Amino acid sequence: MGWIADETGLEKCAANYVPLTPLSNLRRAARIWPGREALVYGTFRKTYAEYHARVSRLASALSGLGVAPGDVVATILPNLPPQAEAHFGVPACGAVLNAINTRLEPDTVAYILSHGGAKVVLCDTQFLPTLSDAIARMETTPPLVIECPDDQAGFPATGQLRTYEDLLSSGDPEFTWIMPEDEWESIALNYTSGTTGRPKGVVYHHRGAHQNAMGQILSWRMQLYPRYLTIVPLFHCNGWCHTWMIPLLGGTVVCCRDITAPALFSAFADEGVTHFGGAPIVLNMLVNAPEDQRRDFPQTVEVFTAGAPPAPATLAKIEPMGFNVTQVYGLTEVYGPATECTWDDDLWGDLTGDDRAAVKARQGVAMPAYEHITAMTPEMAQIPMDGQATGEIMMRGNGVMKGYYKNPEATAEAFAGGYFHTGDIAVQHPDGYLQIADRAKDIIISGGENISSVEVEGVLMAHPDVLLCAVVAKPDDKWGEVPCAFVELKAGRTGDAAALIAFARERLAGFKTPKAVVFGELPKTSTGKIQKFELRKAAREA
Repeated sequence: MGWIADETGLEKCAANYVPLTPLSNLRRAARIWPGREALVYGTFRKTYAEYHARVSRLASALSGLGVAPGDVVATILPNLPPQAEAHFGVPACGAVLNAINTRLEPDTVAYILSHGGAKVVLCDTQFLPTLSDAIARMETTPPLVIECPDDQAGFPATGQLRTYEDLLSSGDPEFTWIMPEDEWESIALNYTSGTTGRPKGVVYHHRGAHQNAMGQILSWRMQLYPRYLTIVPLFHCNGWCHTWMIPLLGGTVVCCRDITAPALFSAFADEGVTHFGGAPIVLNMLVNAPEDQRRDFPQTVEVFTAGAPPAPATLAKIEPMGFNVTQVYGLTEVYGPATECTWDDDLWGDLTGDDRAAVKARQGVAMPAYEHITAMTPEMAQIPMDGQATGEIMMRGNGVMKGYYKNPEATAEAFAGGYFHTGDIAVQHPDGYLQIADRAKDIIISGGENISSVEVEGVLMAHPDVLLCAVVAKPDDKWGEVPCAFVELKAGRTGDAAALIAFARERLAGFKTPKAVVFGELPKTSTGKIQKFELRKAAREA
């Protein structure tokens, strides 16, 4: 029994056990900071008291529509107040939030609505045509549609559907929230990109959402009253749990519909934004913004970047502009960020320029919500931590999903051996820090030699003419595969394939040098990731 000889009466009860949930974060904030600014979008300004009341109205109104605990409520919304409010209001009525990617085509939207079984969908006016087409394709009972107009962006109500504000007006601001009885209960259903088939439904639990939100405060070294700009789409890993996180610190969520350089610089200058998360493409956009789109701001803006390994050249340029960048890494299956490149001033404080950026480009070590994250062989043995050997990144901890909805086979495969298998290939440095070499499917095998597309991309991104690049395998009769580079040029620059290949050859082994270069705009997902599956198709023709 250990040092307690008699535990009679020491039992879990209402006084000492409350299931962990991010819903508690907003309830607490409304009690402590009722008058503090909580949610902002242009002229839309709400305090925590008002934010809580609107969330309560939403939960009450959804219940009035017949949404019961365990039901699914979908959203097709940009990063606007209704989307932030849904992240609390949907689970506050016991339902599960399904935030759908706004850039999906009708067929996939129809599949997600049918597979998830949404009873209600909140939809921005801009995306009503896509939703209408999707519903026409459904063979199951379609959801009730609530229109969410955005007058500030020129998308007023159509007048044909019940609007979001009408829905809220029917709700009770004193509605008693339906809190989870078990923190393992589902809070969200997020669908993967589905680039190799139908998307899989990733199920989040209240505990994981709470732990990820709490842990990132520590990782980001956050203090009270941050002003957070919503760049990461809230349909992507629920915005990395950041909307659930900000109330813990009495902070302000600053909504942003369109991610442009002028909009971001205005947010830094006018709204005093202190934090944002985003893909490297966002950093690249800021670095390459023309002077007439930039604004001065006094604060240092803290940035989490993920989605693809950022090029050291981009990191080296953005920090002098007033940003402190922390590289993080994760997947939909782990609520967004799961590792962080925790900076060690004792080891790296004197590094500057490219040397500093090279360390910051690492994916790093496990965040607080995770018990163990490392790289293993296919036999699940730890790889040598020598910065050379490669293995698959595997994870276990409270920040891992429940599993894939209605897909026990895929769930079992993902969790084989007691770890979540990410499919990402990495090296591990002697200090334990992970650094992605590639997705398993993106490794280029040329003449029996493995080539990391990430390494080649990092070199090409240092060329002064290159805005973005992606490297994929091109079939080759002699070598099996060779690297093929797709390059998006900076404005006003002219592409010179021979010069770019020569630039790479000076910095890479010969077999790693691209054998073909294709210039043009790169296909991207809504979260800024380059769609390499599209480029692989094009490489076969290049």
